[in-house]
Amino acid sequence: MTDAAKTDPGPFDDIRNLLKAMPGPDRDAQEAVAARDATLTKPAGSLGRMEDLVSWLAAWQGKAPPSLDRPLVCVFAGSHGVTRKGVSAFPDAVNRQMLDNFAAGGAAINQICAAYGLGFKVFDLALDMPTGDITEGPALDERATVATMAFGMEAVAAGTDCLGIGEMGIGNTTVAAALYAALFGGEPAVWVGRGTGIDQDGLARKVAAVEAALAHHAGHLGDPLQMLARLGGREIAAMAGAILAARLQRIPVVIDGYVATAAAALLHAADPSALDHCLAGHVSAEGVHAEVLERLGLVPLLALGMRLGEGSGAGMAIGLLKGALACHTGMATFAQAGVSGKSAG
Repeated sequence: MTDAAKTDPGPFDDIRNLLKAMPGPDRDAQEAVAARDATLTKPAGSLGRMEDLVSWLAAWQGKAPPSLDRPLVCVFAGSHGVTRKGVSAFPDAVNRQMLDNFAAGGAAINQICAAYGLGFKVFDLALDMPTGDITEGPALDERATVATMAFGMEAVAAGTDCLGIGEMGIGNTTVAAALYAALFGGEPAVWVGRGTGIDQDGLARKVAAVEAALAHHAGHLGDPLQMLARLGGREIAAMAGAILAARLQRIPVVIDGYVATAAAALLHAADPSALDHCLAGHVSAEGVHAEVLERLGLVPLLALGMRLGEGSGAGMAIGLLKGALACHTGMATFAQAGVSGKSAG
């Protein structure tokens, strides 16, 4: 190896440098929220976790009170070569059809965003060009992975004060299961769920695909960014980029379900503090999502038995955040309402 080869930066070095530049929480903003909360017409702590949510928003927006004037849900759509192995109950054609449905306002996430006043944006990640079949080779090369992460960073370019991330892509629960198995170990079958509703034979094919992918890439899965390139997909790379960009711009993030959490888990493996600005919107009914969240130290806001994807759980959770913030900013103080506070005796 030449000296130049030893010193030339690799494609992932820029991502690693961004991880080193992540800002921390704003403690002054949190203290200001706590001070106001102590004056509101309610017993201390009586709104439970809703109070913590406002403090979290303030910490990562760096201001008190925080705002939810421009919340945004982004859905990242990608296609996967591994679907050729019969791992999904639906054909790849559904990818494009669902994008058309999003555009027409006919999907569940459209209704959720409309109900809670959330912005909505879809990212088409070369949907007509499936990634490589992970059972036979890498999903993406390193440069394509970094470029896709950079594309995902554009999710916050137009400005938002809270970002919800979700995904859509036939076959991506297989990819997520492979990533979880690579990250956490154990029998691959443990991490595999039924996704869009495959039958028993389809489930067996899905497990076999994850096992084959792990075997094919054995020896190259010691680094989370390599895992992303070899086993991931464009939507997962883009979501990882969006989460990272949000952190750098002090934008809180609400993560959707089983697949979206795979993107978060990769960042957590690269730096355990990388998800401090993130909340889990809900716990999915898919696979072992609850166990993954526990490993990441994320307590979900909602448990509704959902497994749809497309940012639906994140959108519902942002609605809850808006309610928590409305209580904090709109409630009267004891002095304003003429209500007696708790006596000292």
